[in-house]
Amino acid sequence: MVRLLILGGLTLATLATVLAAVLGPWGWWIPAAVFLLLLLVGVRDATQRKHSVLRNFPVLGHMRFFLEKIRPEIQQYFIERNYDGKPFDRDQRSLVYSRAKGFKGDKAFGTELDVNEPGYEYFVQSVAPRAAPKDEHRVRLGGPDCRQPYDASLLNISAMSFGSLSKNAVLAMNKGAAKGGFAQETGEGGLTKYHLAHDADIIWEFGSGYFGTRDADGHFDPEIFREKANLPQVKAVNIKLSQGAKPGLGGVLPGAKVTQEIAEARGVPEGQTCISPASHSAFTTPRELVRFLAQLRELSNGKPVGFKLCVGSRVEFLAICKAMIEEGVTPDFIIVDGAEGGTGAAPLEYQDHVGTPLVEGLILVHNALVGAGLRDRIKLGCAGKITSGHDIVRHIIQGADFCMSARAMMMAVGCIQAQACHTNKCPVGVTTQDPRLYRALDVEDKGDRVERYHRLTVEEAGQIISTMGCDHPEELTREMLRRKVTATQSISYESLYQWLTPGQLFEGVEGGWGEDWDYADPDRFTAGHPGKYVFNDRGPLSPGGVVPAADRKYALAGAGVRAGGGPGPGPALRDDDGARAAGGVVAGPGAAGQRTPSPAAAEAAAETPGESTPGTSTRPEGEPGTAPGAQHTLRDPAPEPGNVDPDDDSRTRNPGLA
Repeated sequence: MVRLLILGGLTLATLATVLAAVLGPWGWWIPAAVFLLLLLVGVRDATQRKHSVLRNFPVLGHMRFFLEKIRPEIQQYFIERNYDGKPFDRDQRSLVYSRAKGFKGDKAFGTELDVNEPGYEYFVQSVAPRAAPKDEHRVRLGGPDCRQPYDASLLNISAMSFGSLSKNAVLAMNKGAAKGGFAQETGEGGLTKYHLAHDADIIWEFGSGYFGTRDADGHFDPEIFREKANLPQVKAVNIKLSQGAKPGLGGVLPGAKVTQEIAEARGVPEGQTCISPASHSAFTTPRELVRFLAQLRELSNGKPVGFKLCVGSRVEFLAICKAMIEEGVTPDFIIVDGAEGGTGAAPLEYQDHVGTPLVEGLILVHNALVGAGLRDRIKLGCAGKITSGHDIVRHIIQGADFCMSARAMMMAVGCIQAQACHTNKCPVGVTTQDPRLYRALDVEDKGDRVERYHRLTVEEAGQIISTMGCDHPEELTREMLRRKVTATQSISYESLYQWLTPGQLFEGVEGGWGEDWDYADPDRFTAGHPGKYVFNDRGPLSPGGVVPAADRKYALAGAGVRAGGGPGPGPALRDDDGARAAGGVVAGPGAAGQRTPSPAAAEAAAETPGESTPGTSTRPEGEPGTAPGAQHTLRDPAPEPGNVDPDDDSRTRNPGLA
């Protein structure tokens, strides 16, 4: 009915104005043309079958799409308060912009935050604050096996690839890093000529695609790596295991976007779809990862090597720690990427619900290294929504030694948080390969802004450390950071979390830490305890169950039955000689510490040795374990052509034209 009324009204208006134009002054032809155009639009809307709103409400339905289009601007400019914008609020953005221009970003009239709200955190200042430091605090990256250590800034440019960033954005950040004496991390897209343009300190990162250091088959090429790792600008090498924006996902760069420059940087054919797998082919177990780190250190002539990850399973990270101990090899640094990280485009489910947030992940990694007796050999970096001196000091107290920032550096070169990074339509030229857009980003000016933002932010971090009565970050304590847990009670980080003592995991820890340490296997990545599979107390999804053969003996021992019938905390780790891997406790056949599967499980295992029963998982990575390529897949969960809906305005999470 409404549709007919709209079309009827437009028809009458068109006829009336045409008649008036024929019989009256020529000026009536203008409204006649307008009404005729609206009538044609209305007829098209009423007859099309794609959009229900337009079909039911011709012409008027377009108002809905117009309002959706301008909603982000209305929200940001007129509705959003200074402290509640997302992902970064106006206060955070304004601070970056002010410091990039050379101002400290002072505000008047007090805080707008609710200081009594649970979750609010604050520092405890000293009655006798120290003088602000004259020089910047630096952090030495380089363990006992490193021959070319690097003294890093407290704040550095986090991983952003050329291809994700425009060449002008990379050049501007490189210029700022060179001028300010801090590091720029390349991202996994390869070490490019733009990263070397201004001789800044470079942390070269590569991921599972091995871009810039790969052979024709996409595998790691040690000779190409050796050549690039020994460039004087490269100060450290970082392996990306996962990233906060999309932990556990690989990526696909469609062939249409693989330009000559990107193909040259990544070592892939021009115009050919470029796949970054979900996991690495150079290693499939914690032990192989650690040996790979040692290989990279040797190929780079002793430069610092490390890895970056968004923390997932605690069992897997403890397995990496065990591999370090058994191999006698440690990385020089580890960078913890929080799940709130966001420079990589990802499905909404991954952005919102996959991966460990930075604070929890950082504390987990710090605790694991301390408990395993490794923390003094390894420096910890962190990344995830770091914009201010407060963020730097807060994360140092939580366990970090230095910080990395990506989106704040993007804002320093002009990012306005349009959230159009994945569309190639960035309005300020930061995240686009369109020369018509990125030519607006002036490298000289924006490079100076990056340097000023970094310098003023690190100075503020040093001032906060001095305000708490410390001359150096090493003097900070966890009592100096407190969190409100109720409106009337606050507790320090010393009491808020469990903190392990050096080597405590070897002495035995009750609860989850001890159980996970016992189960962690340096020869196997596994996310959890098969004995705790959620389907253990349900019917199987398919005949034969879904438990892989390699996990069956653990899953069937889920009740914690030890040899001899008694309950036990978990399976003992063994090397080839039957000795417990980490603790050195010998446990022969049938000894306490080894789980014994049920008779039915033993019979099933005997019937199909080394094989899976019908219904075993057929995930593309293949069977879990130590077989070559066991954790490796070239499949990406997102199809190549349709990753981005051209009608999708991601700023509003509006699913296109419904």
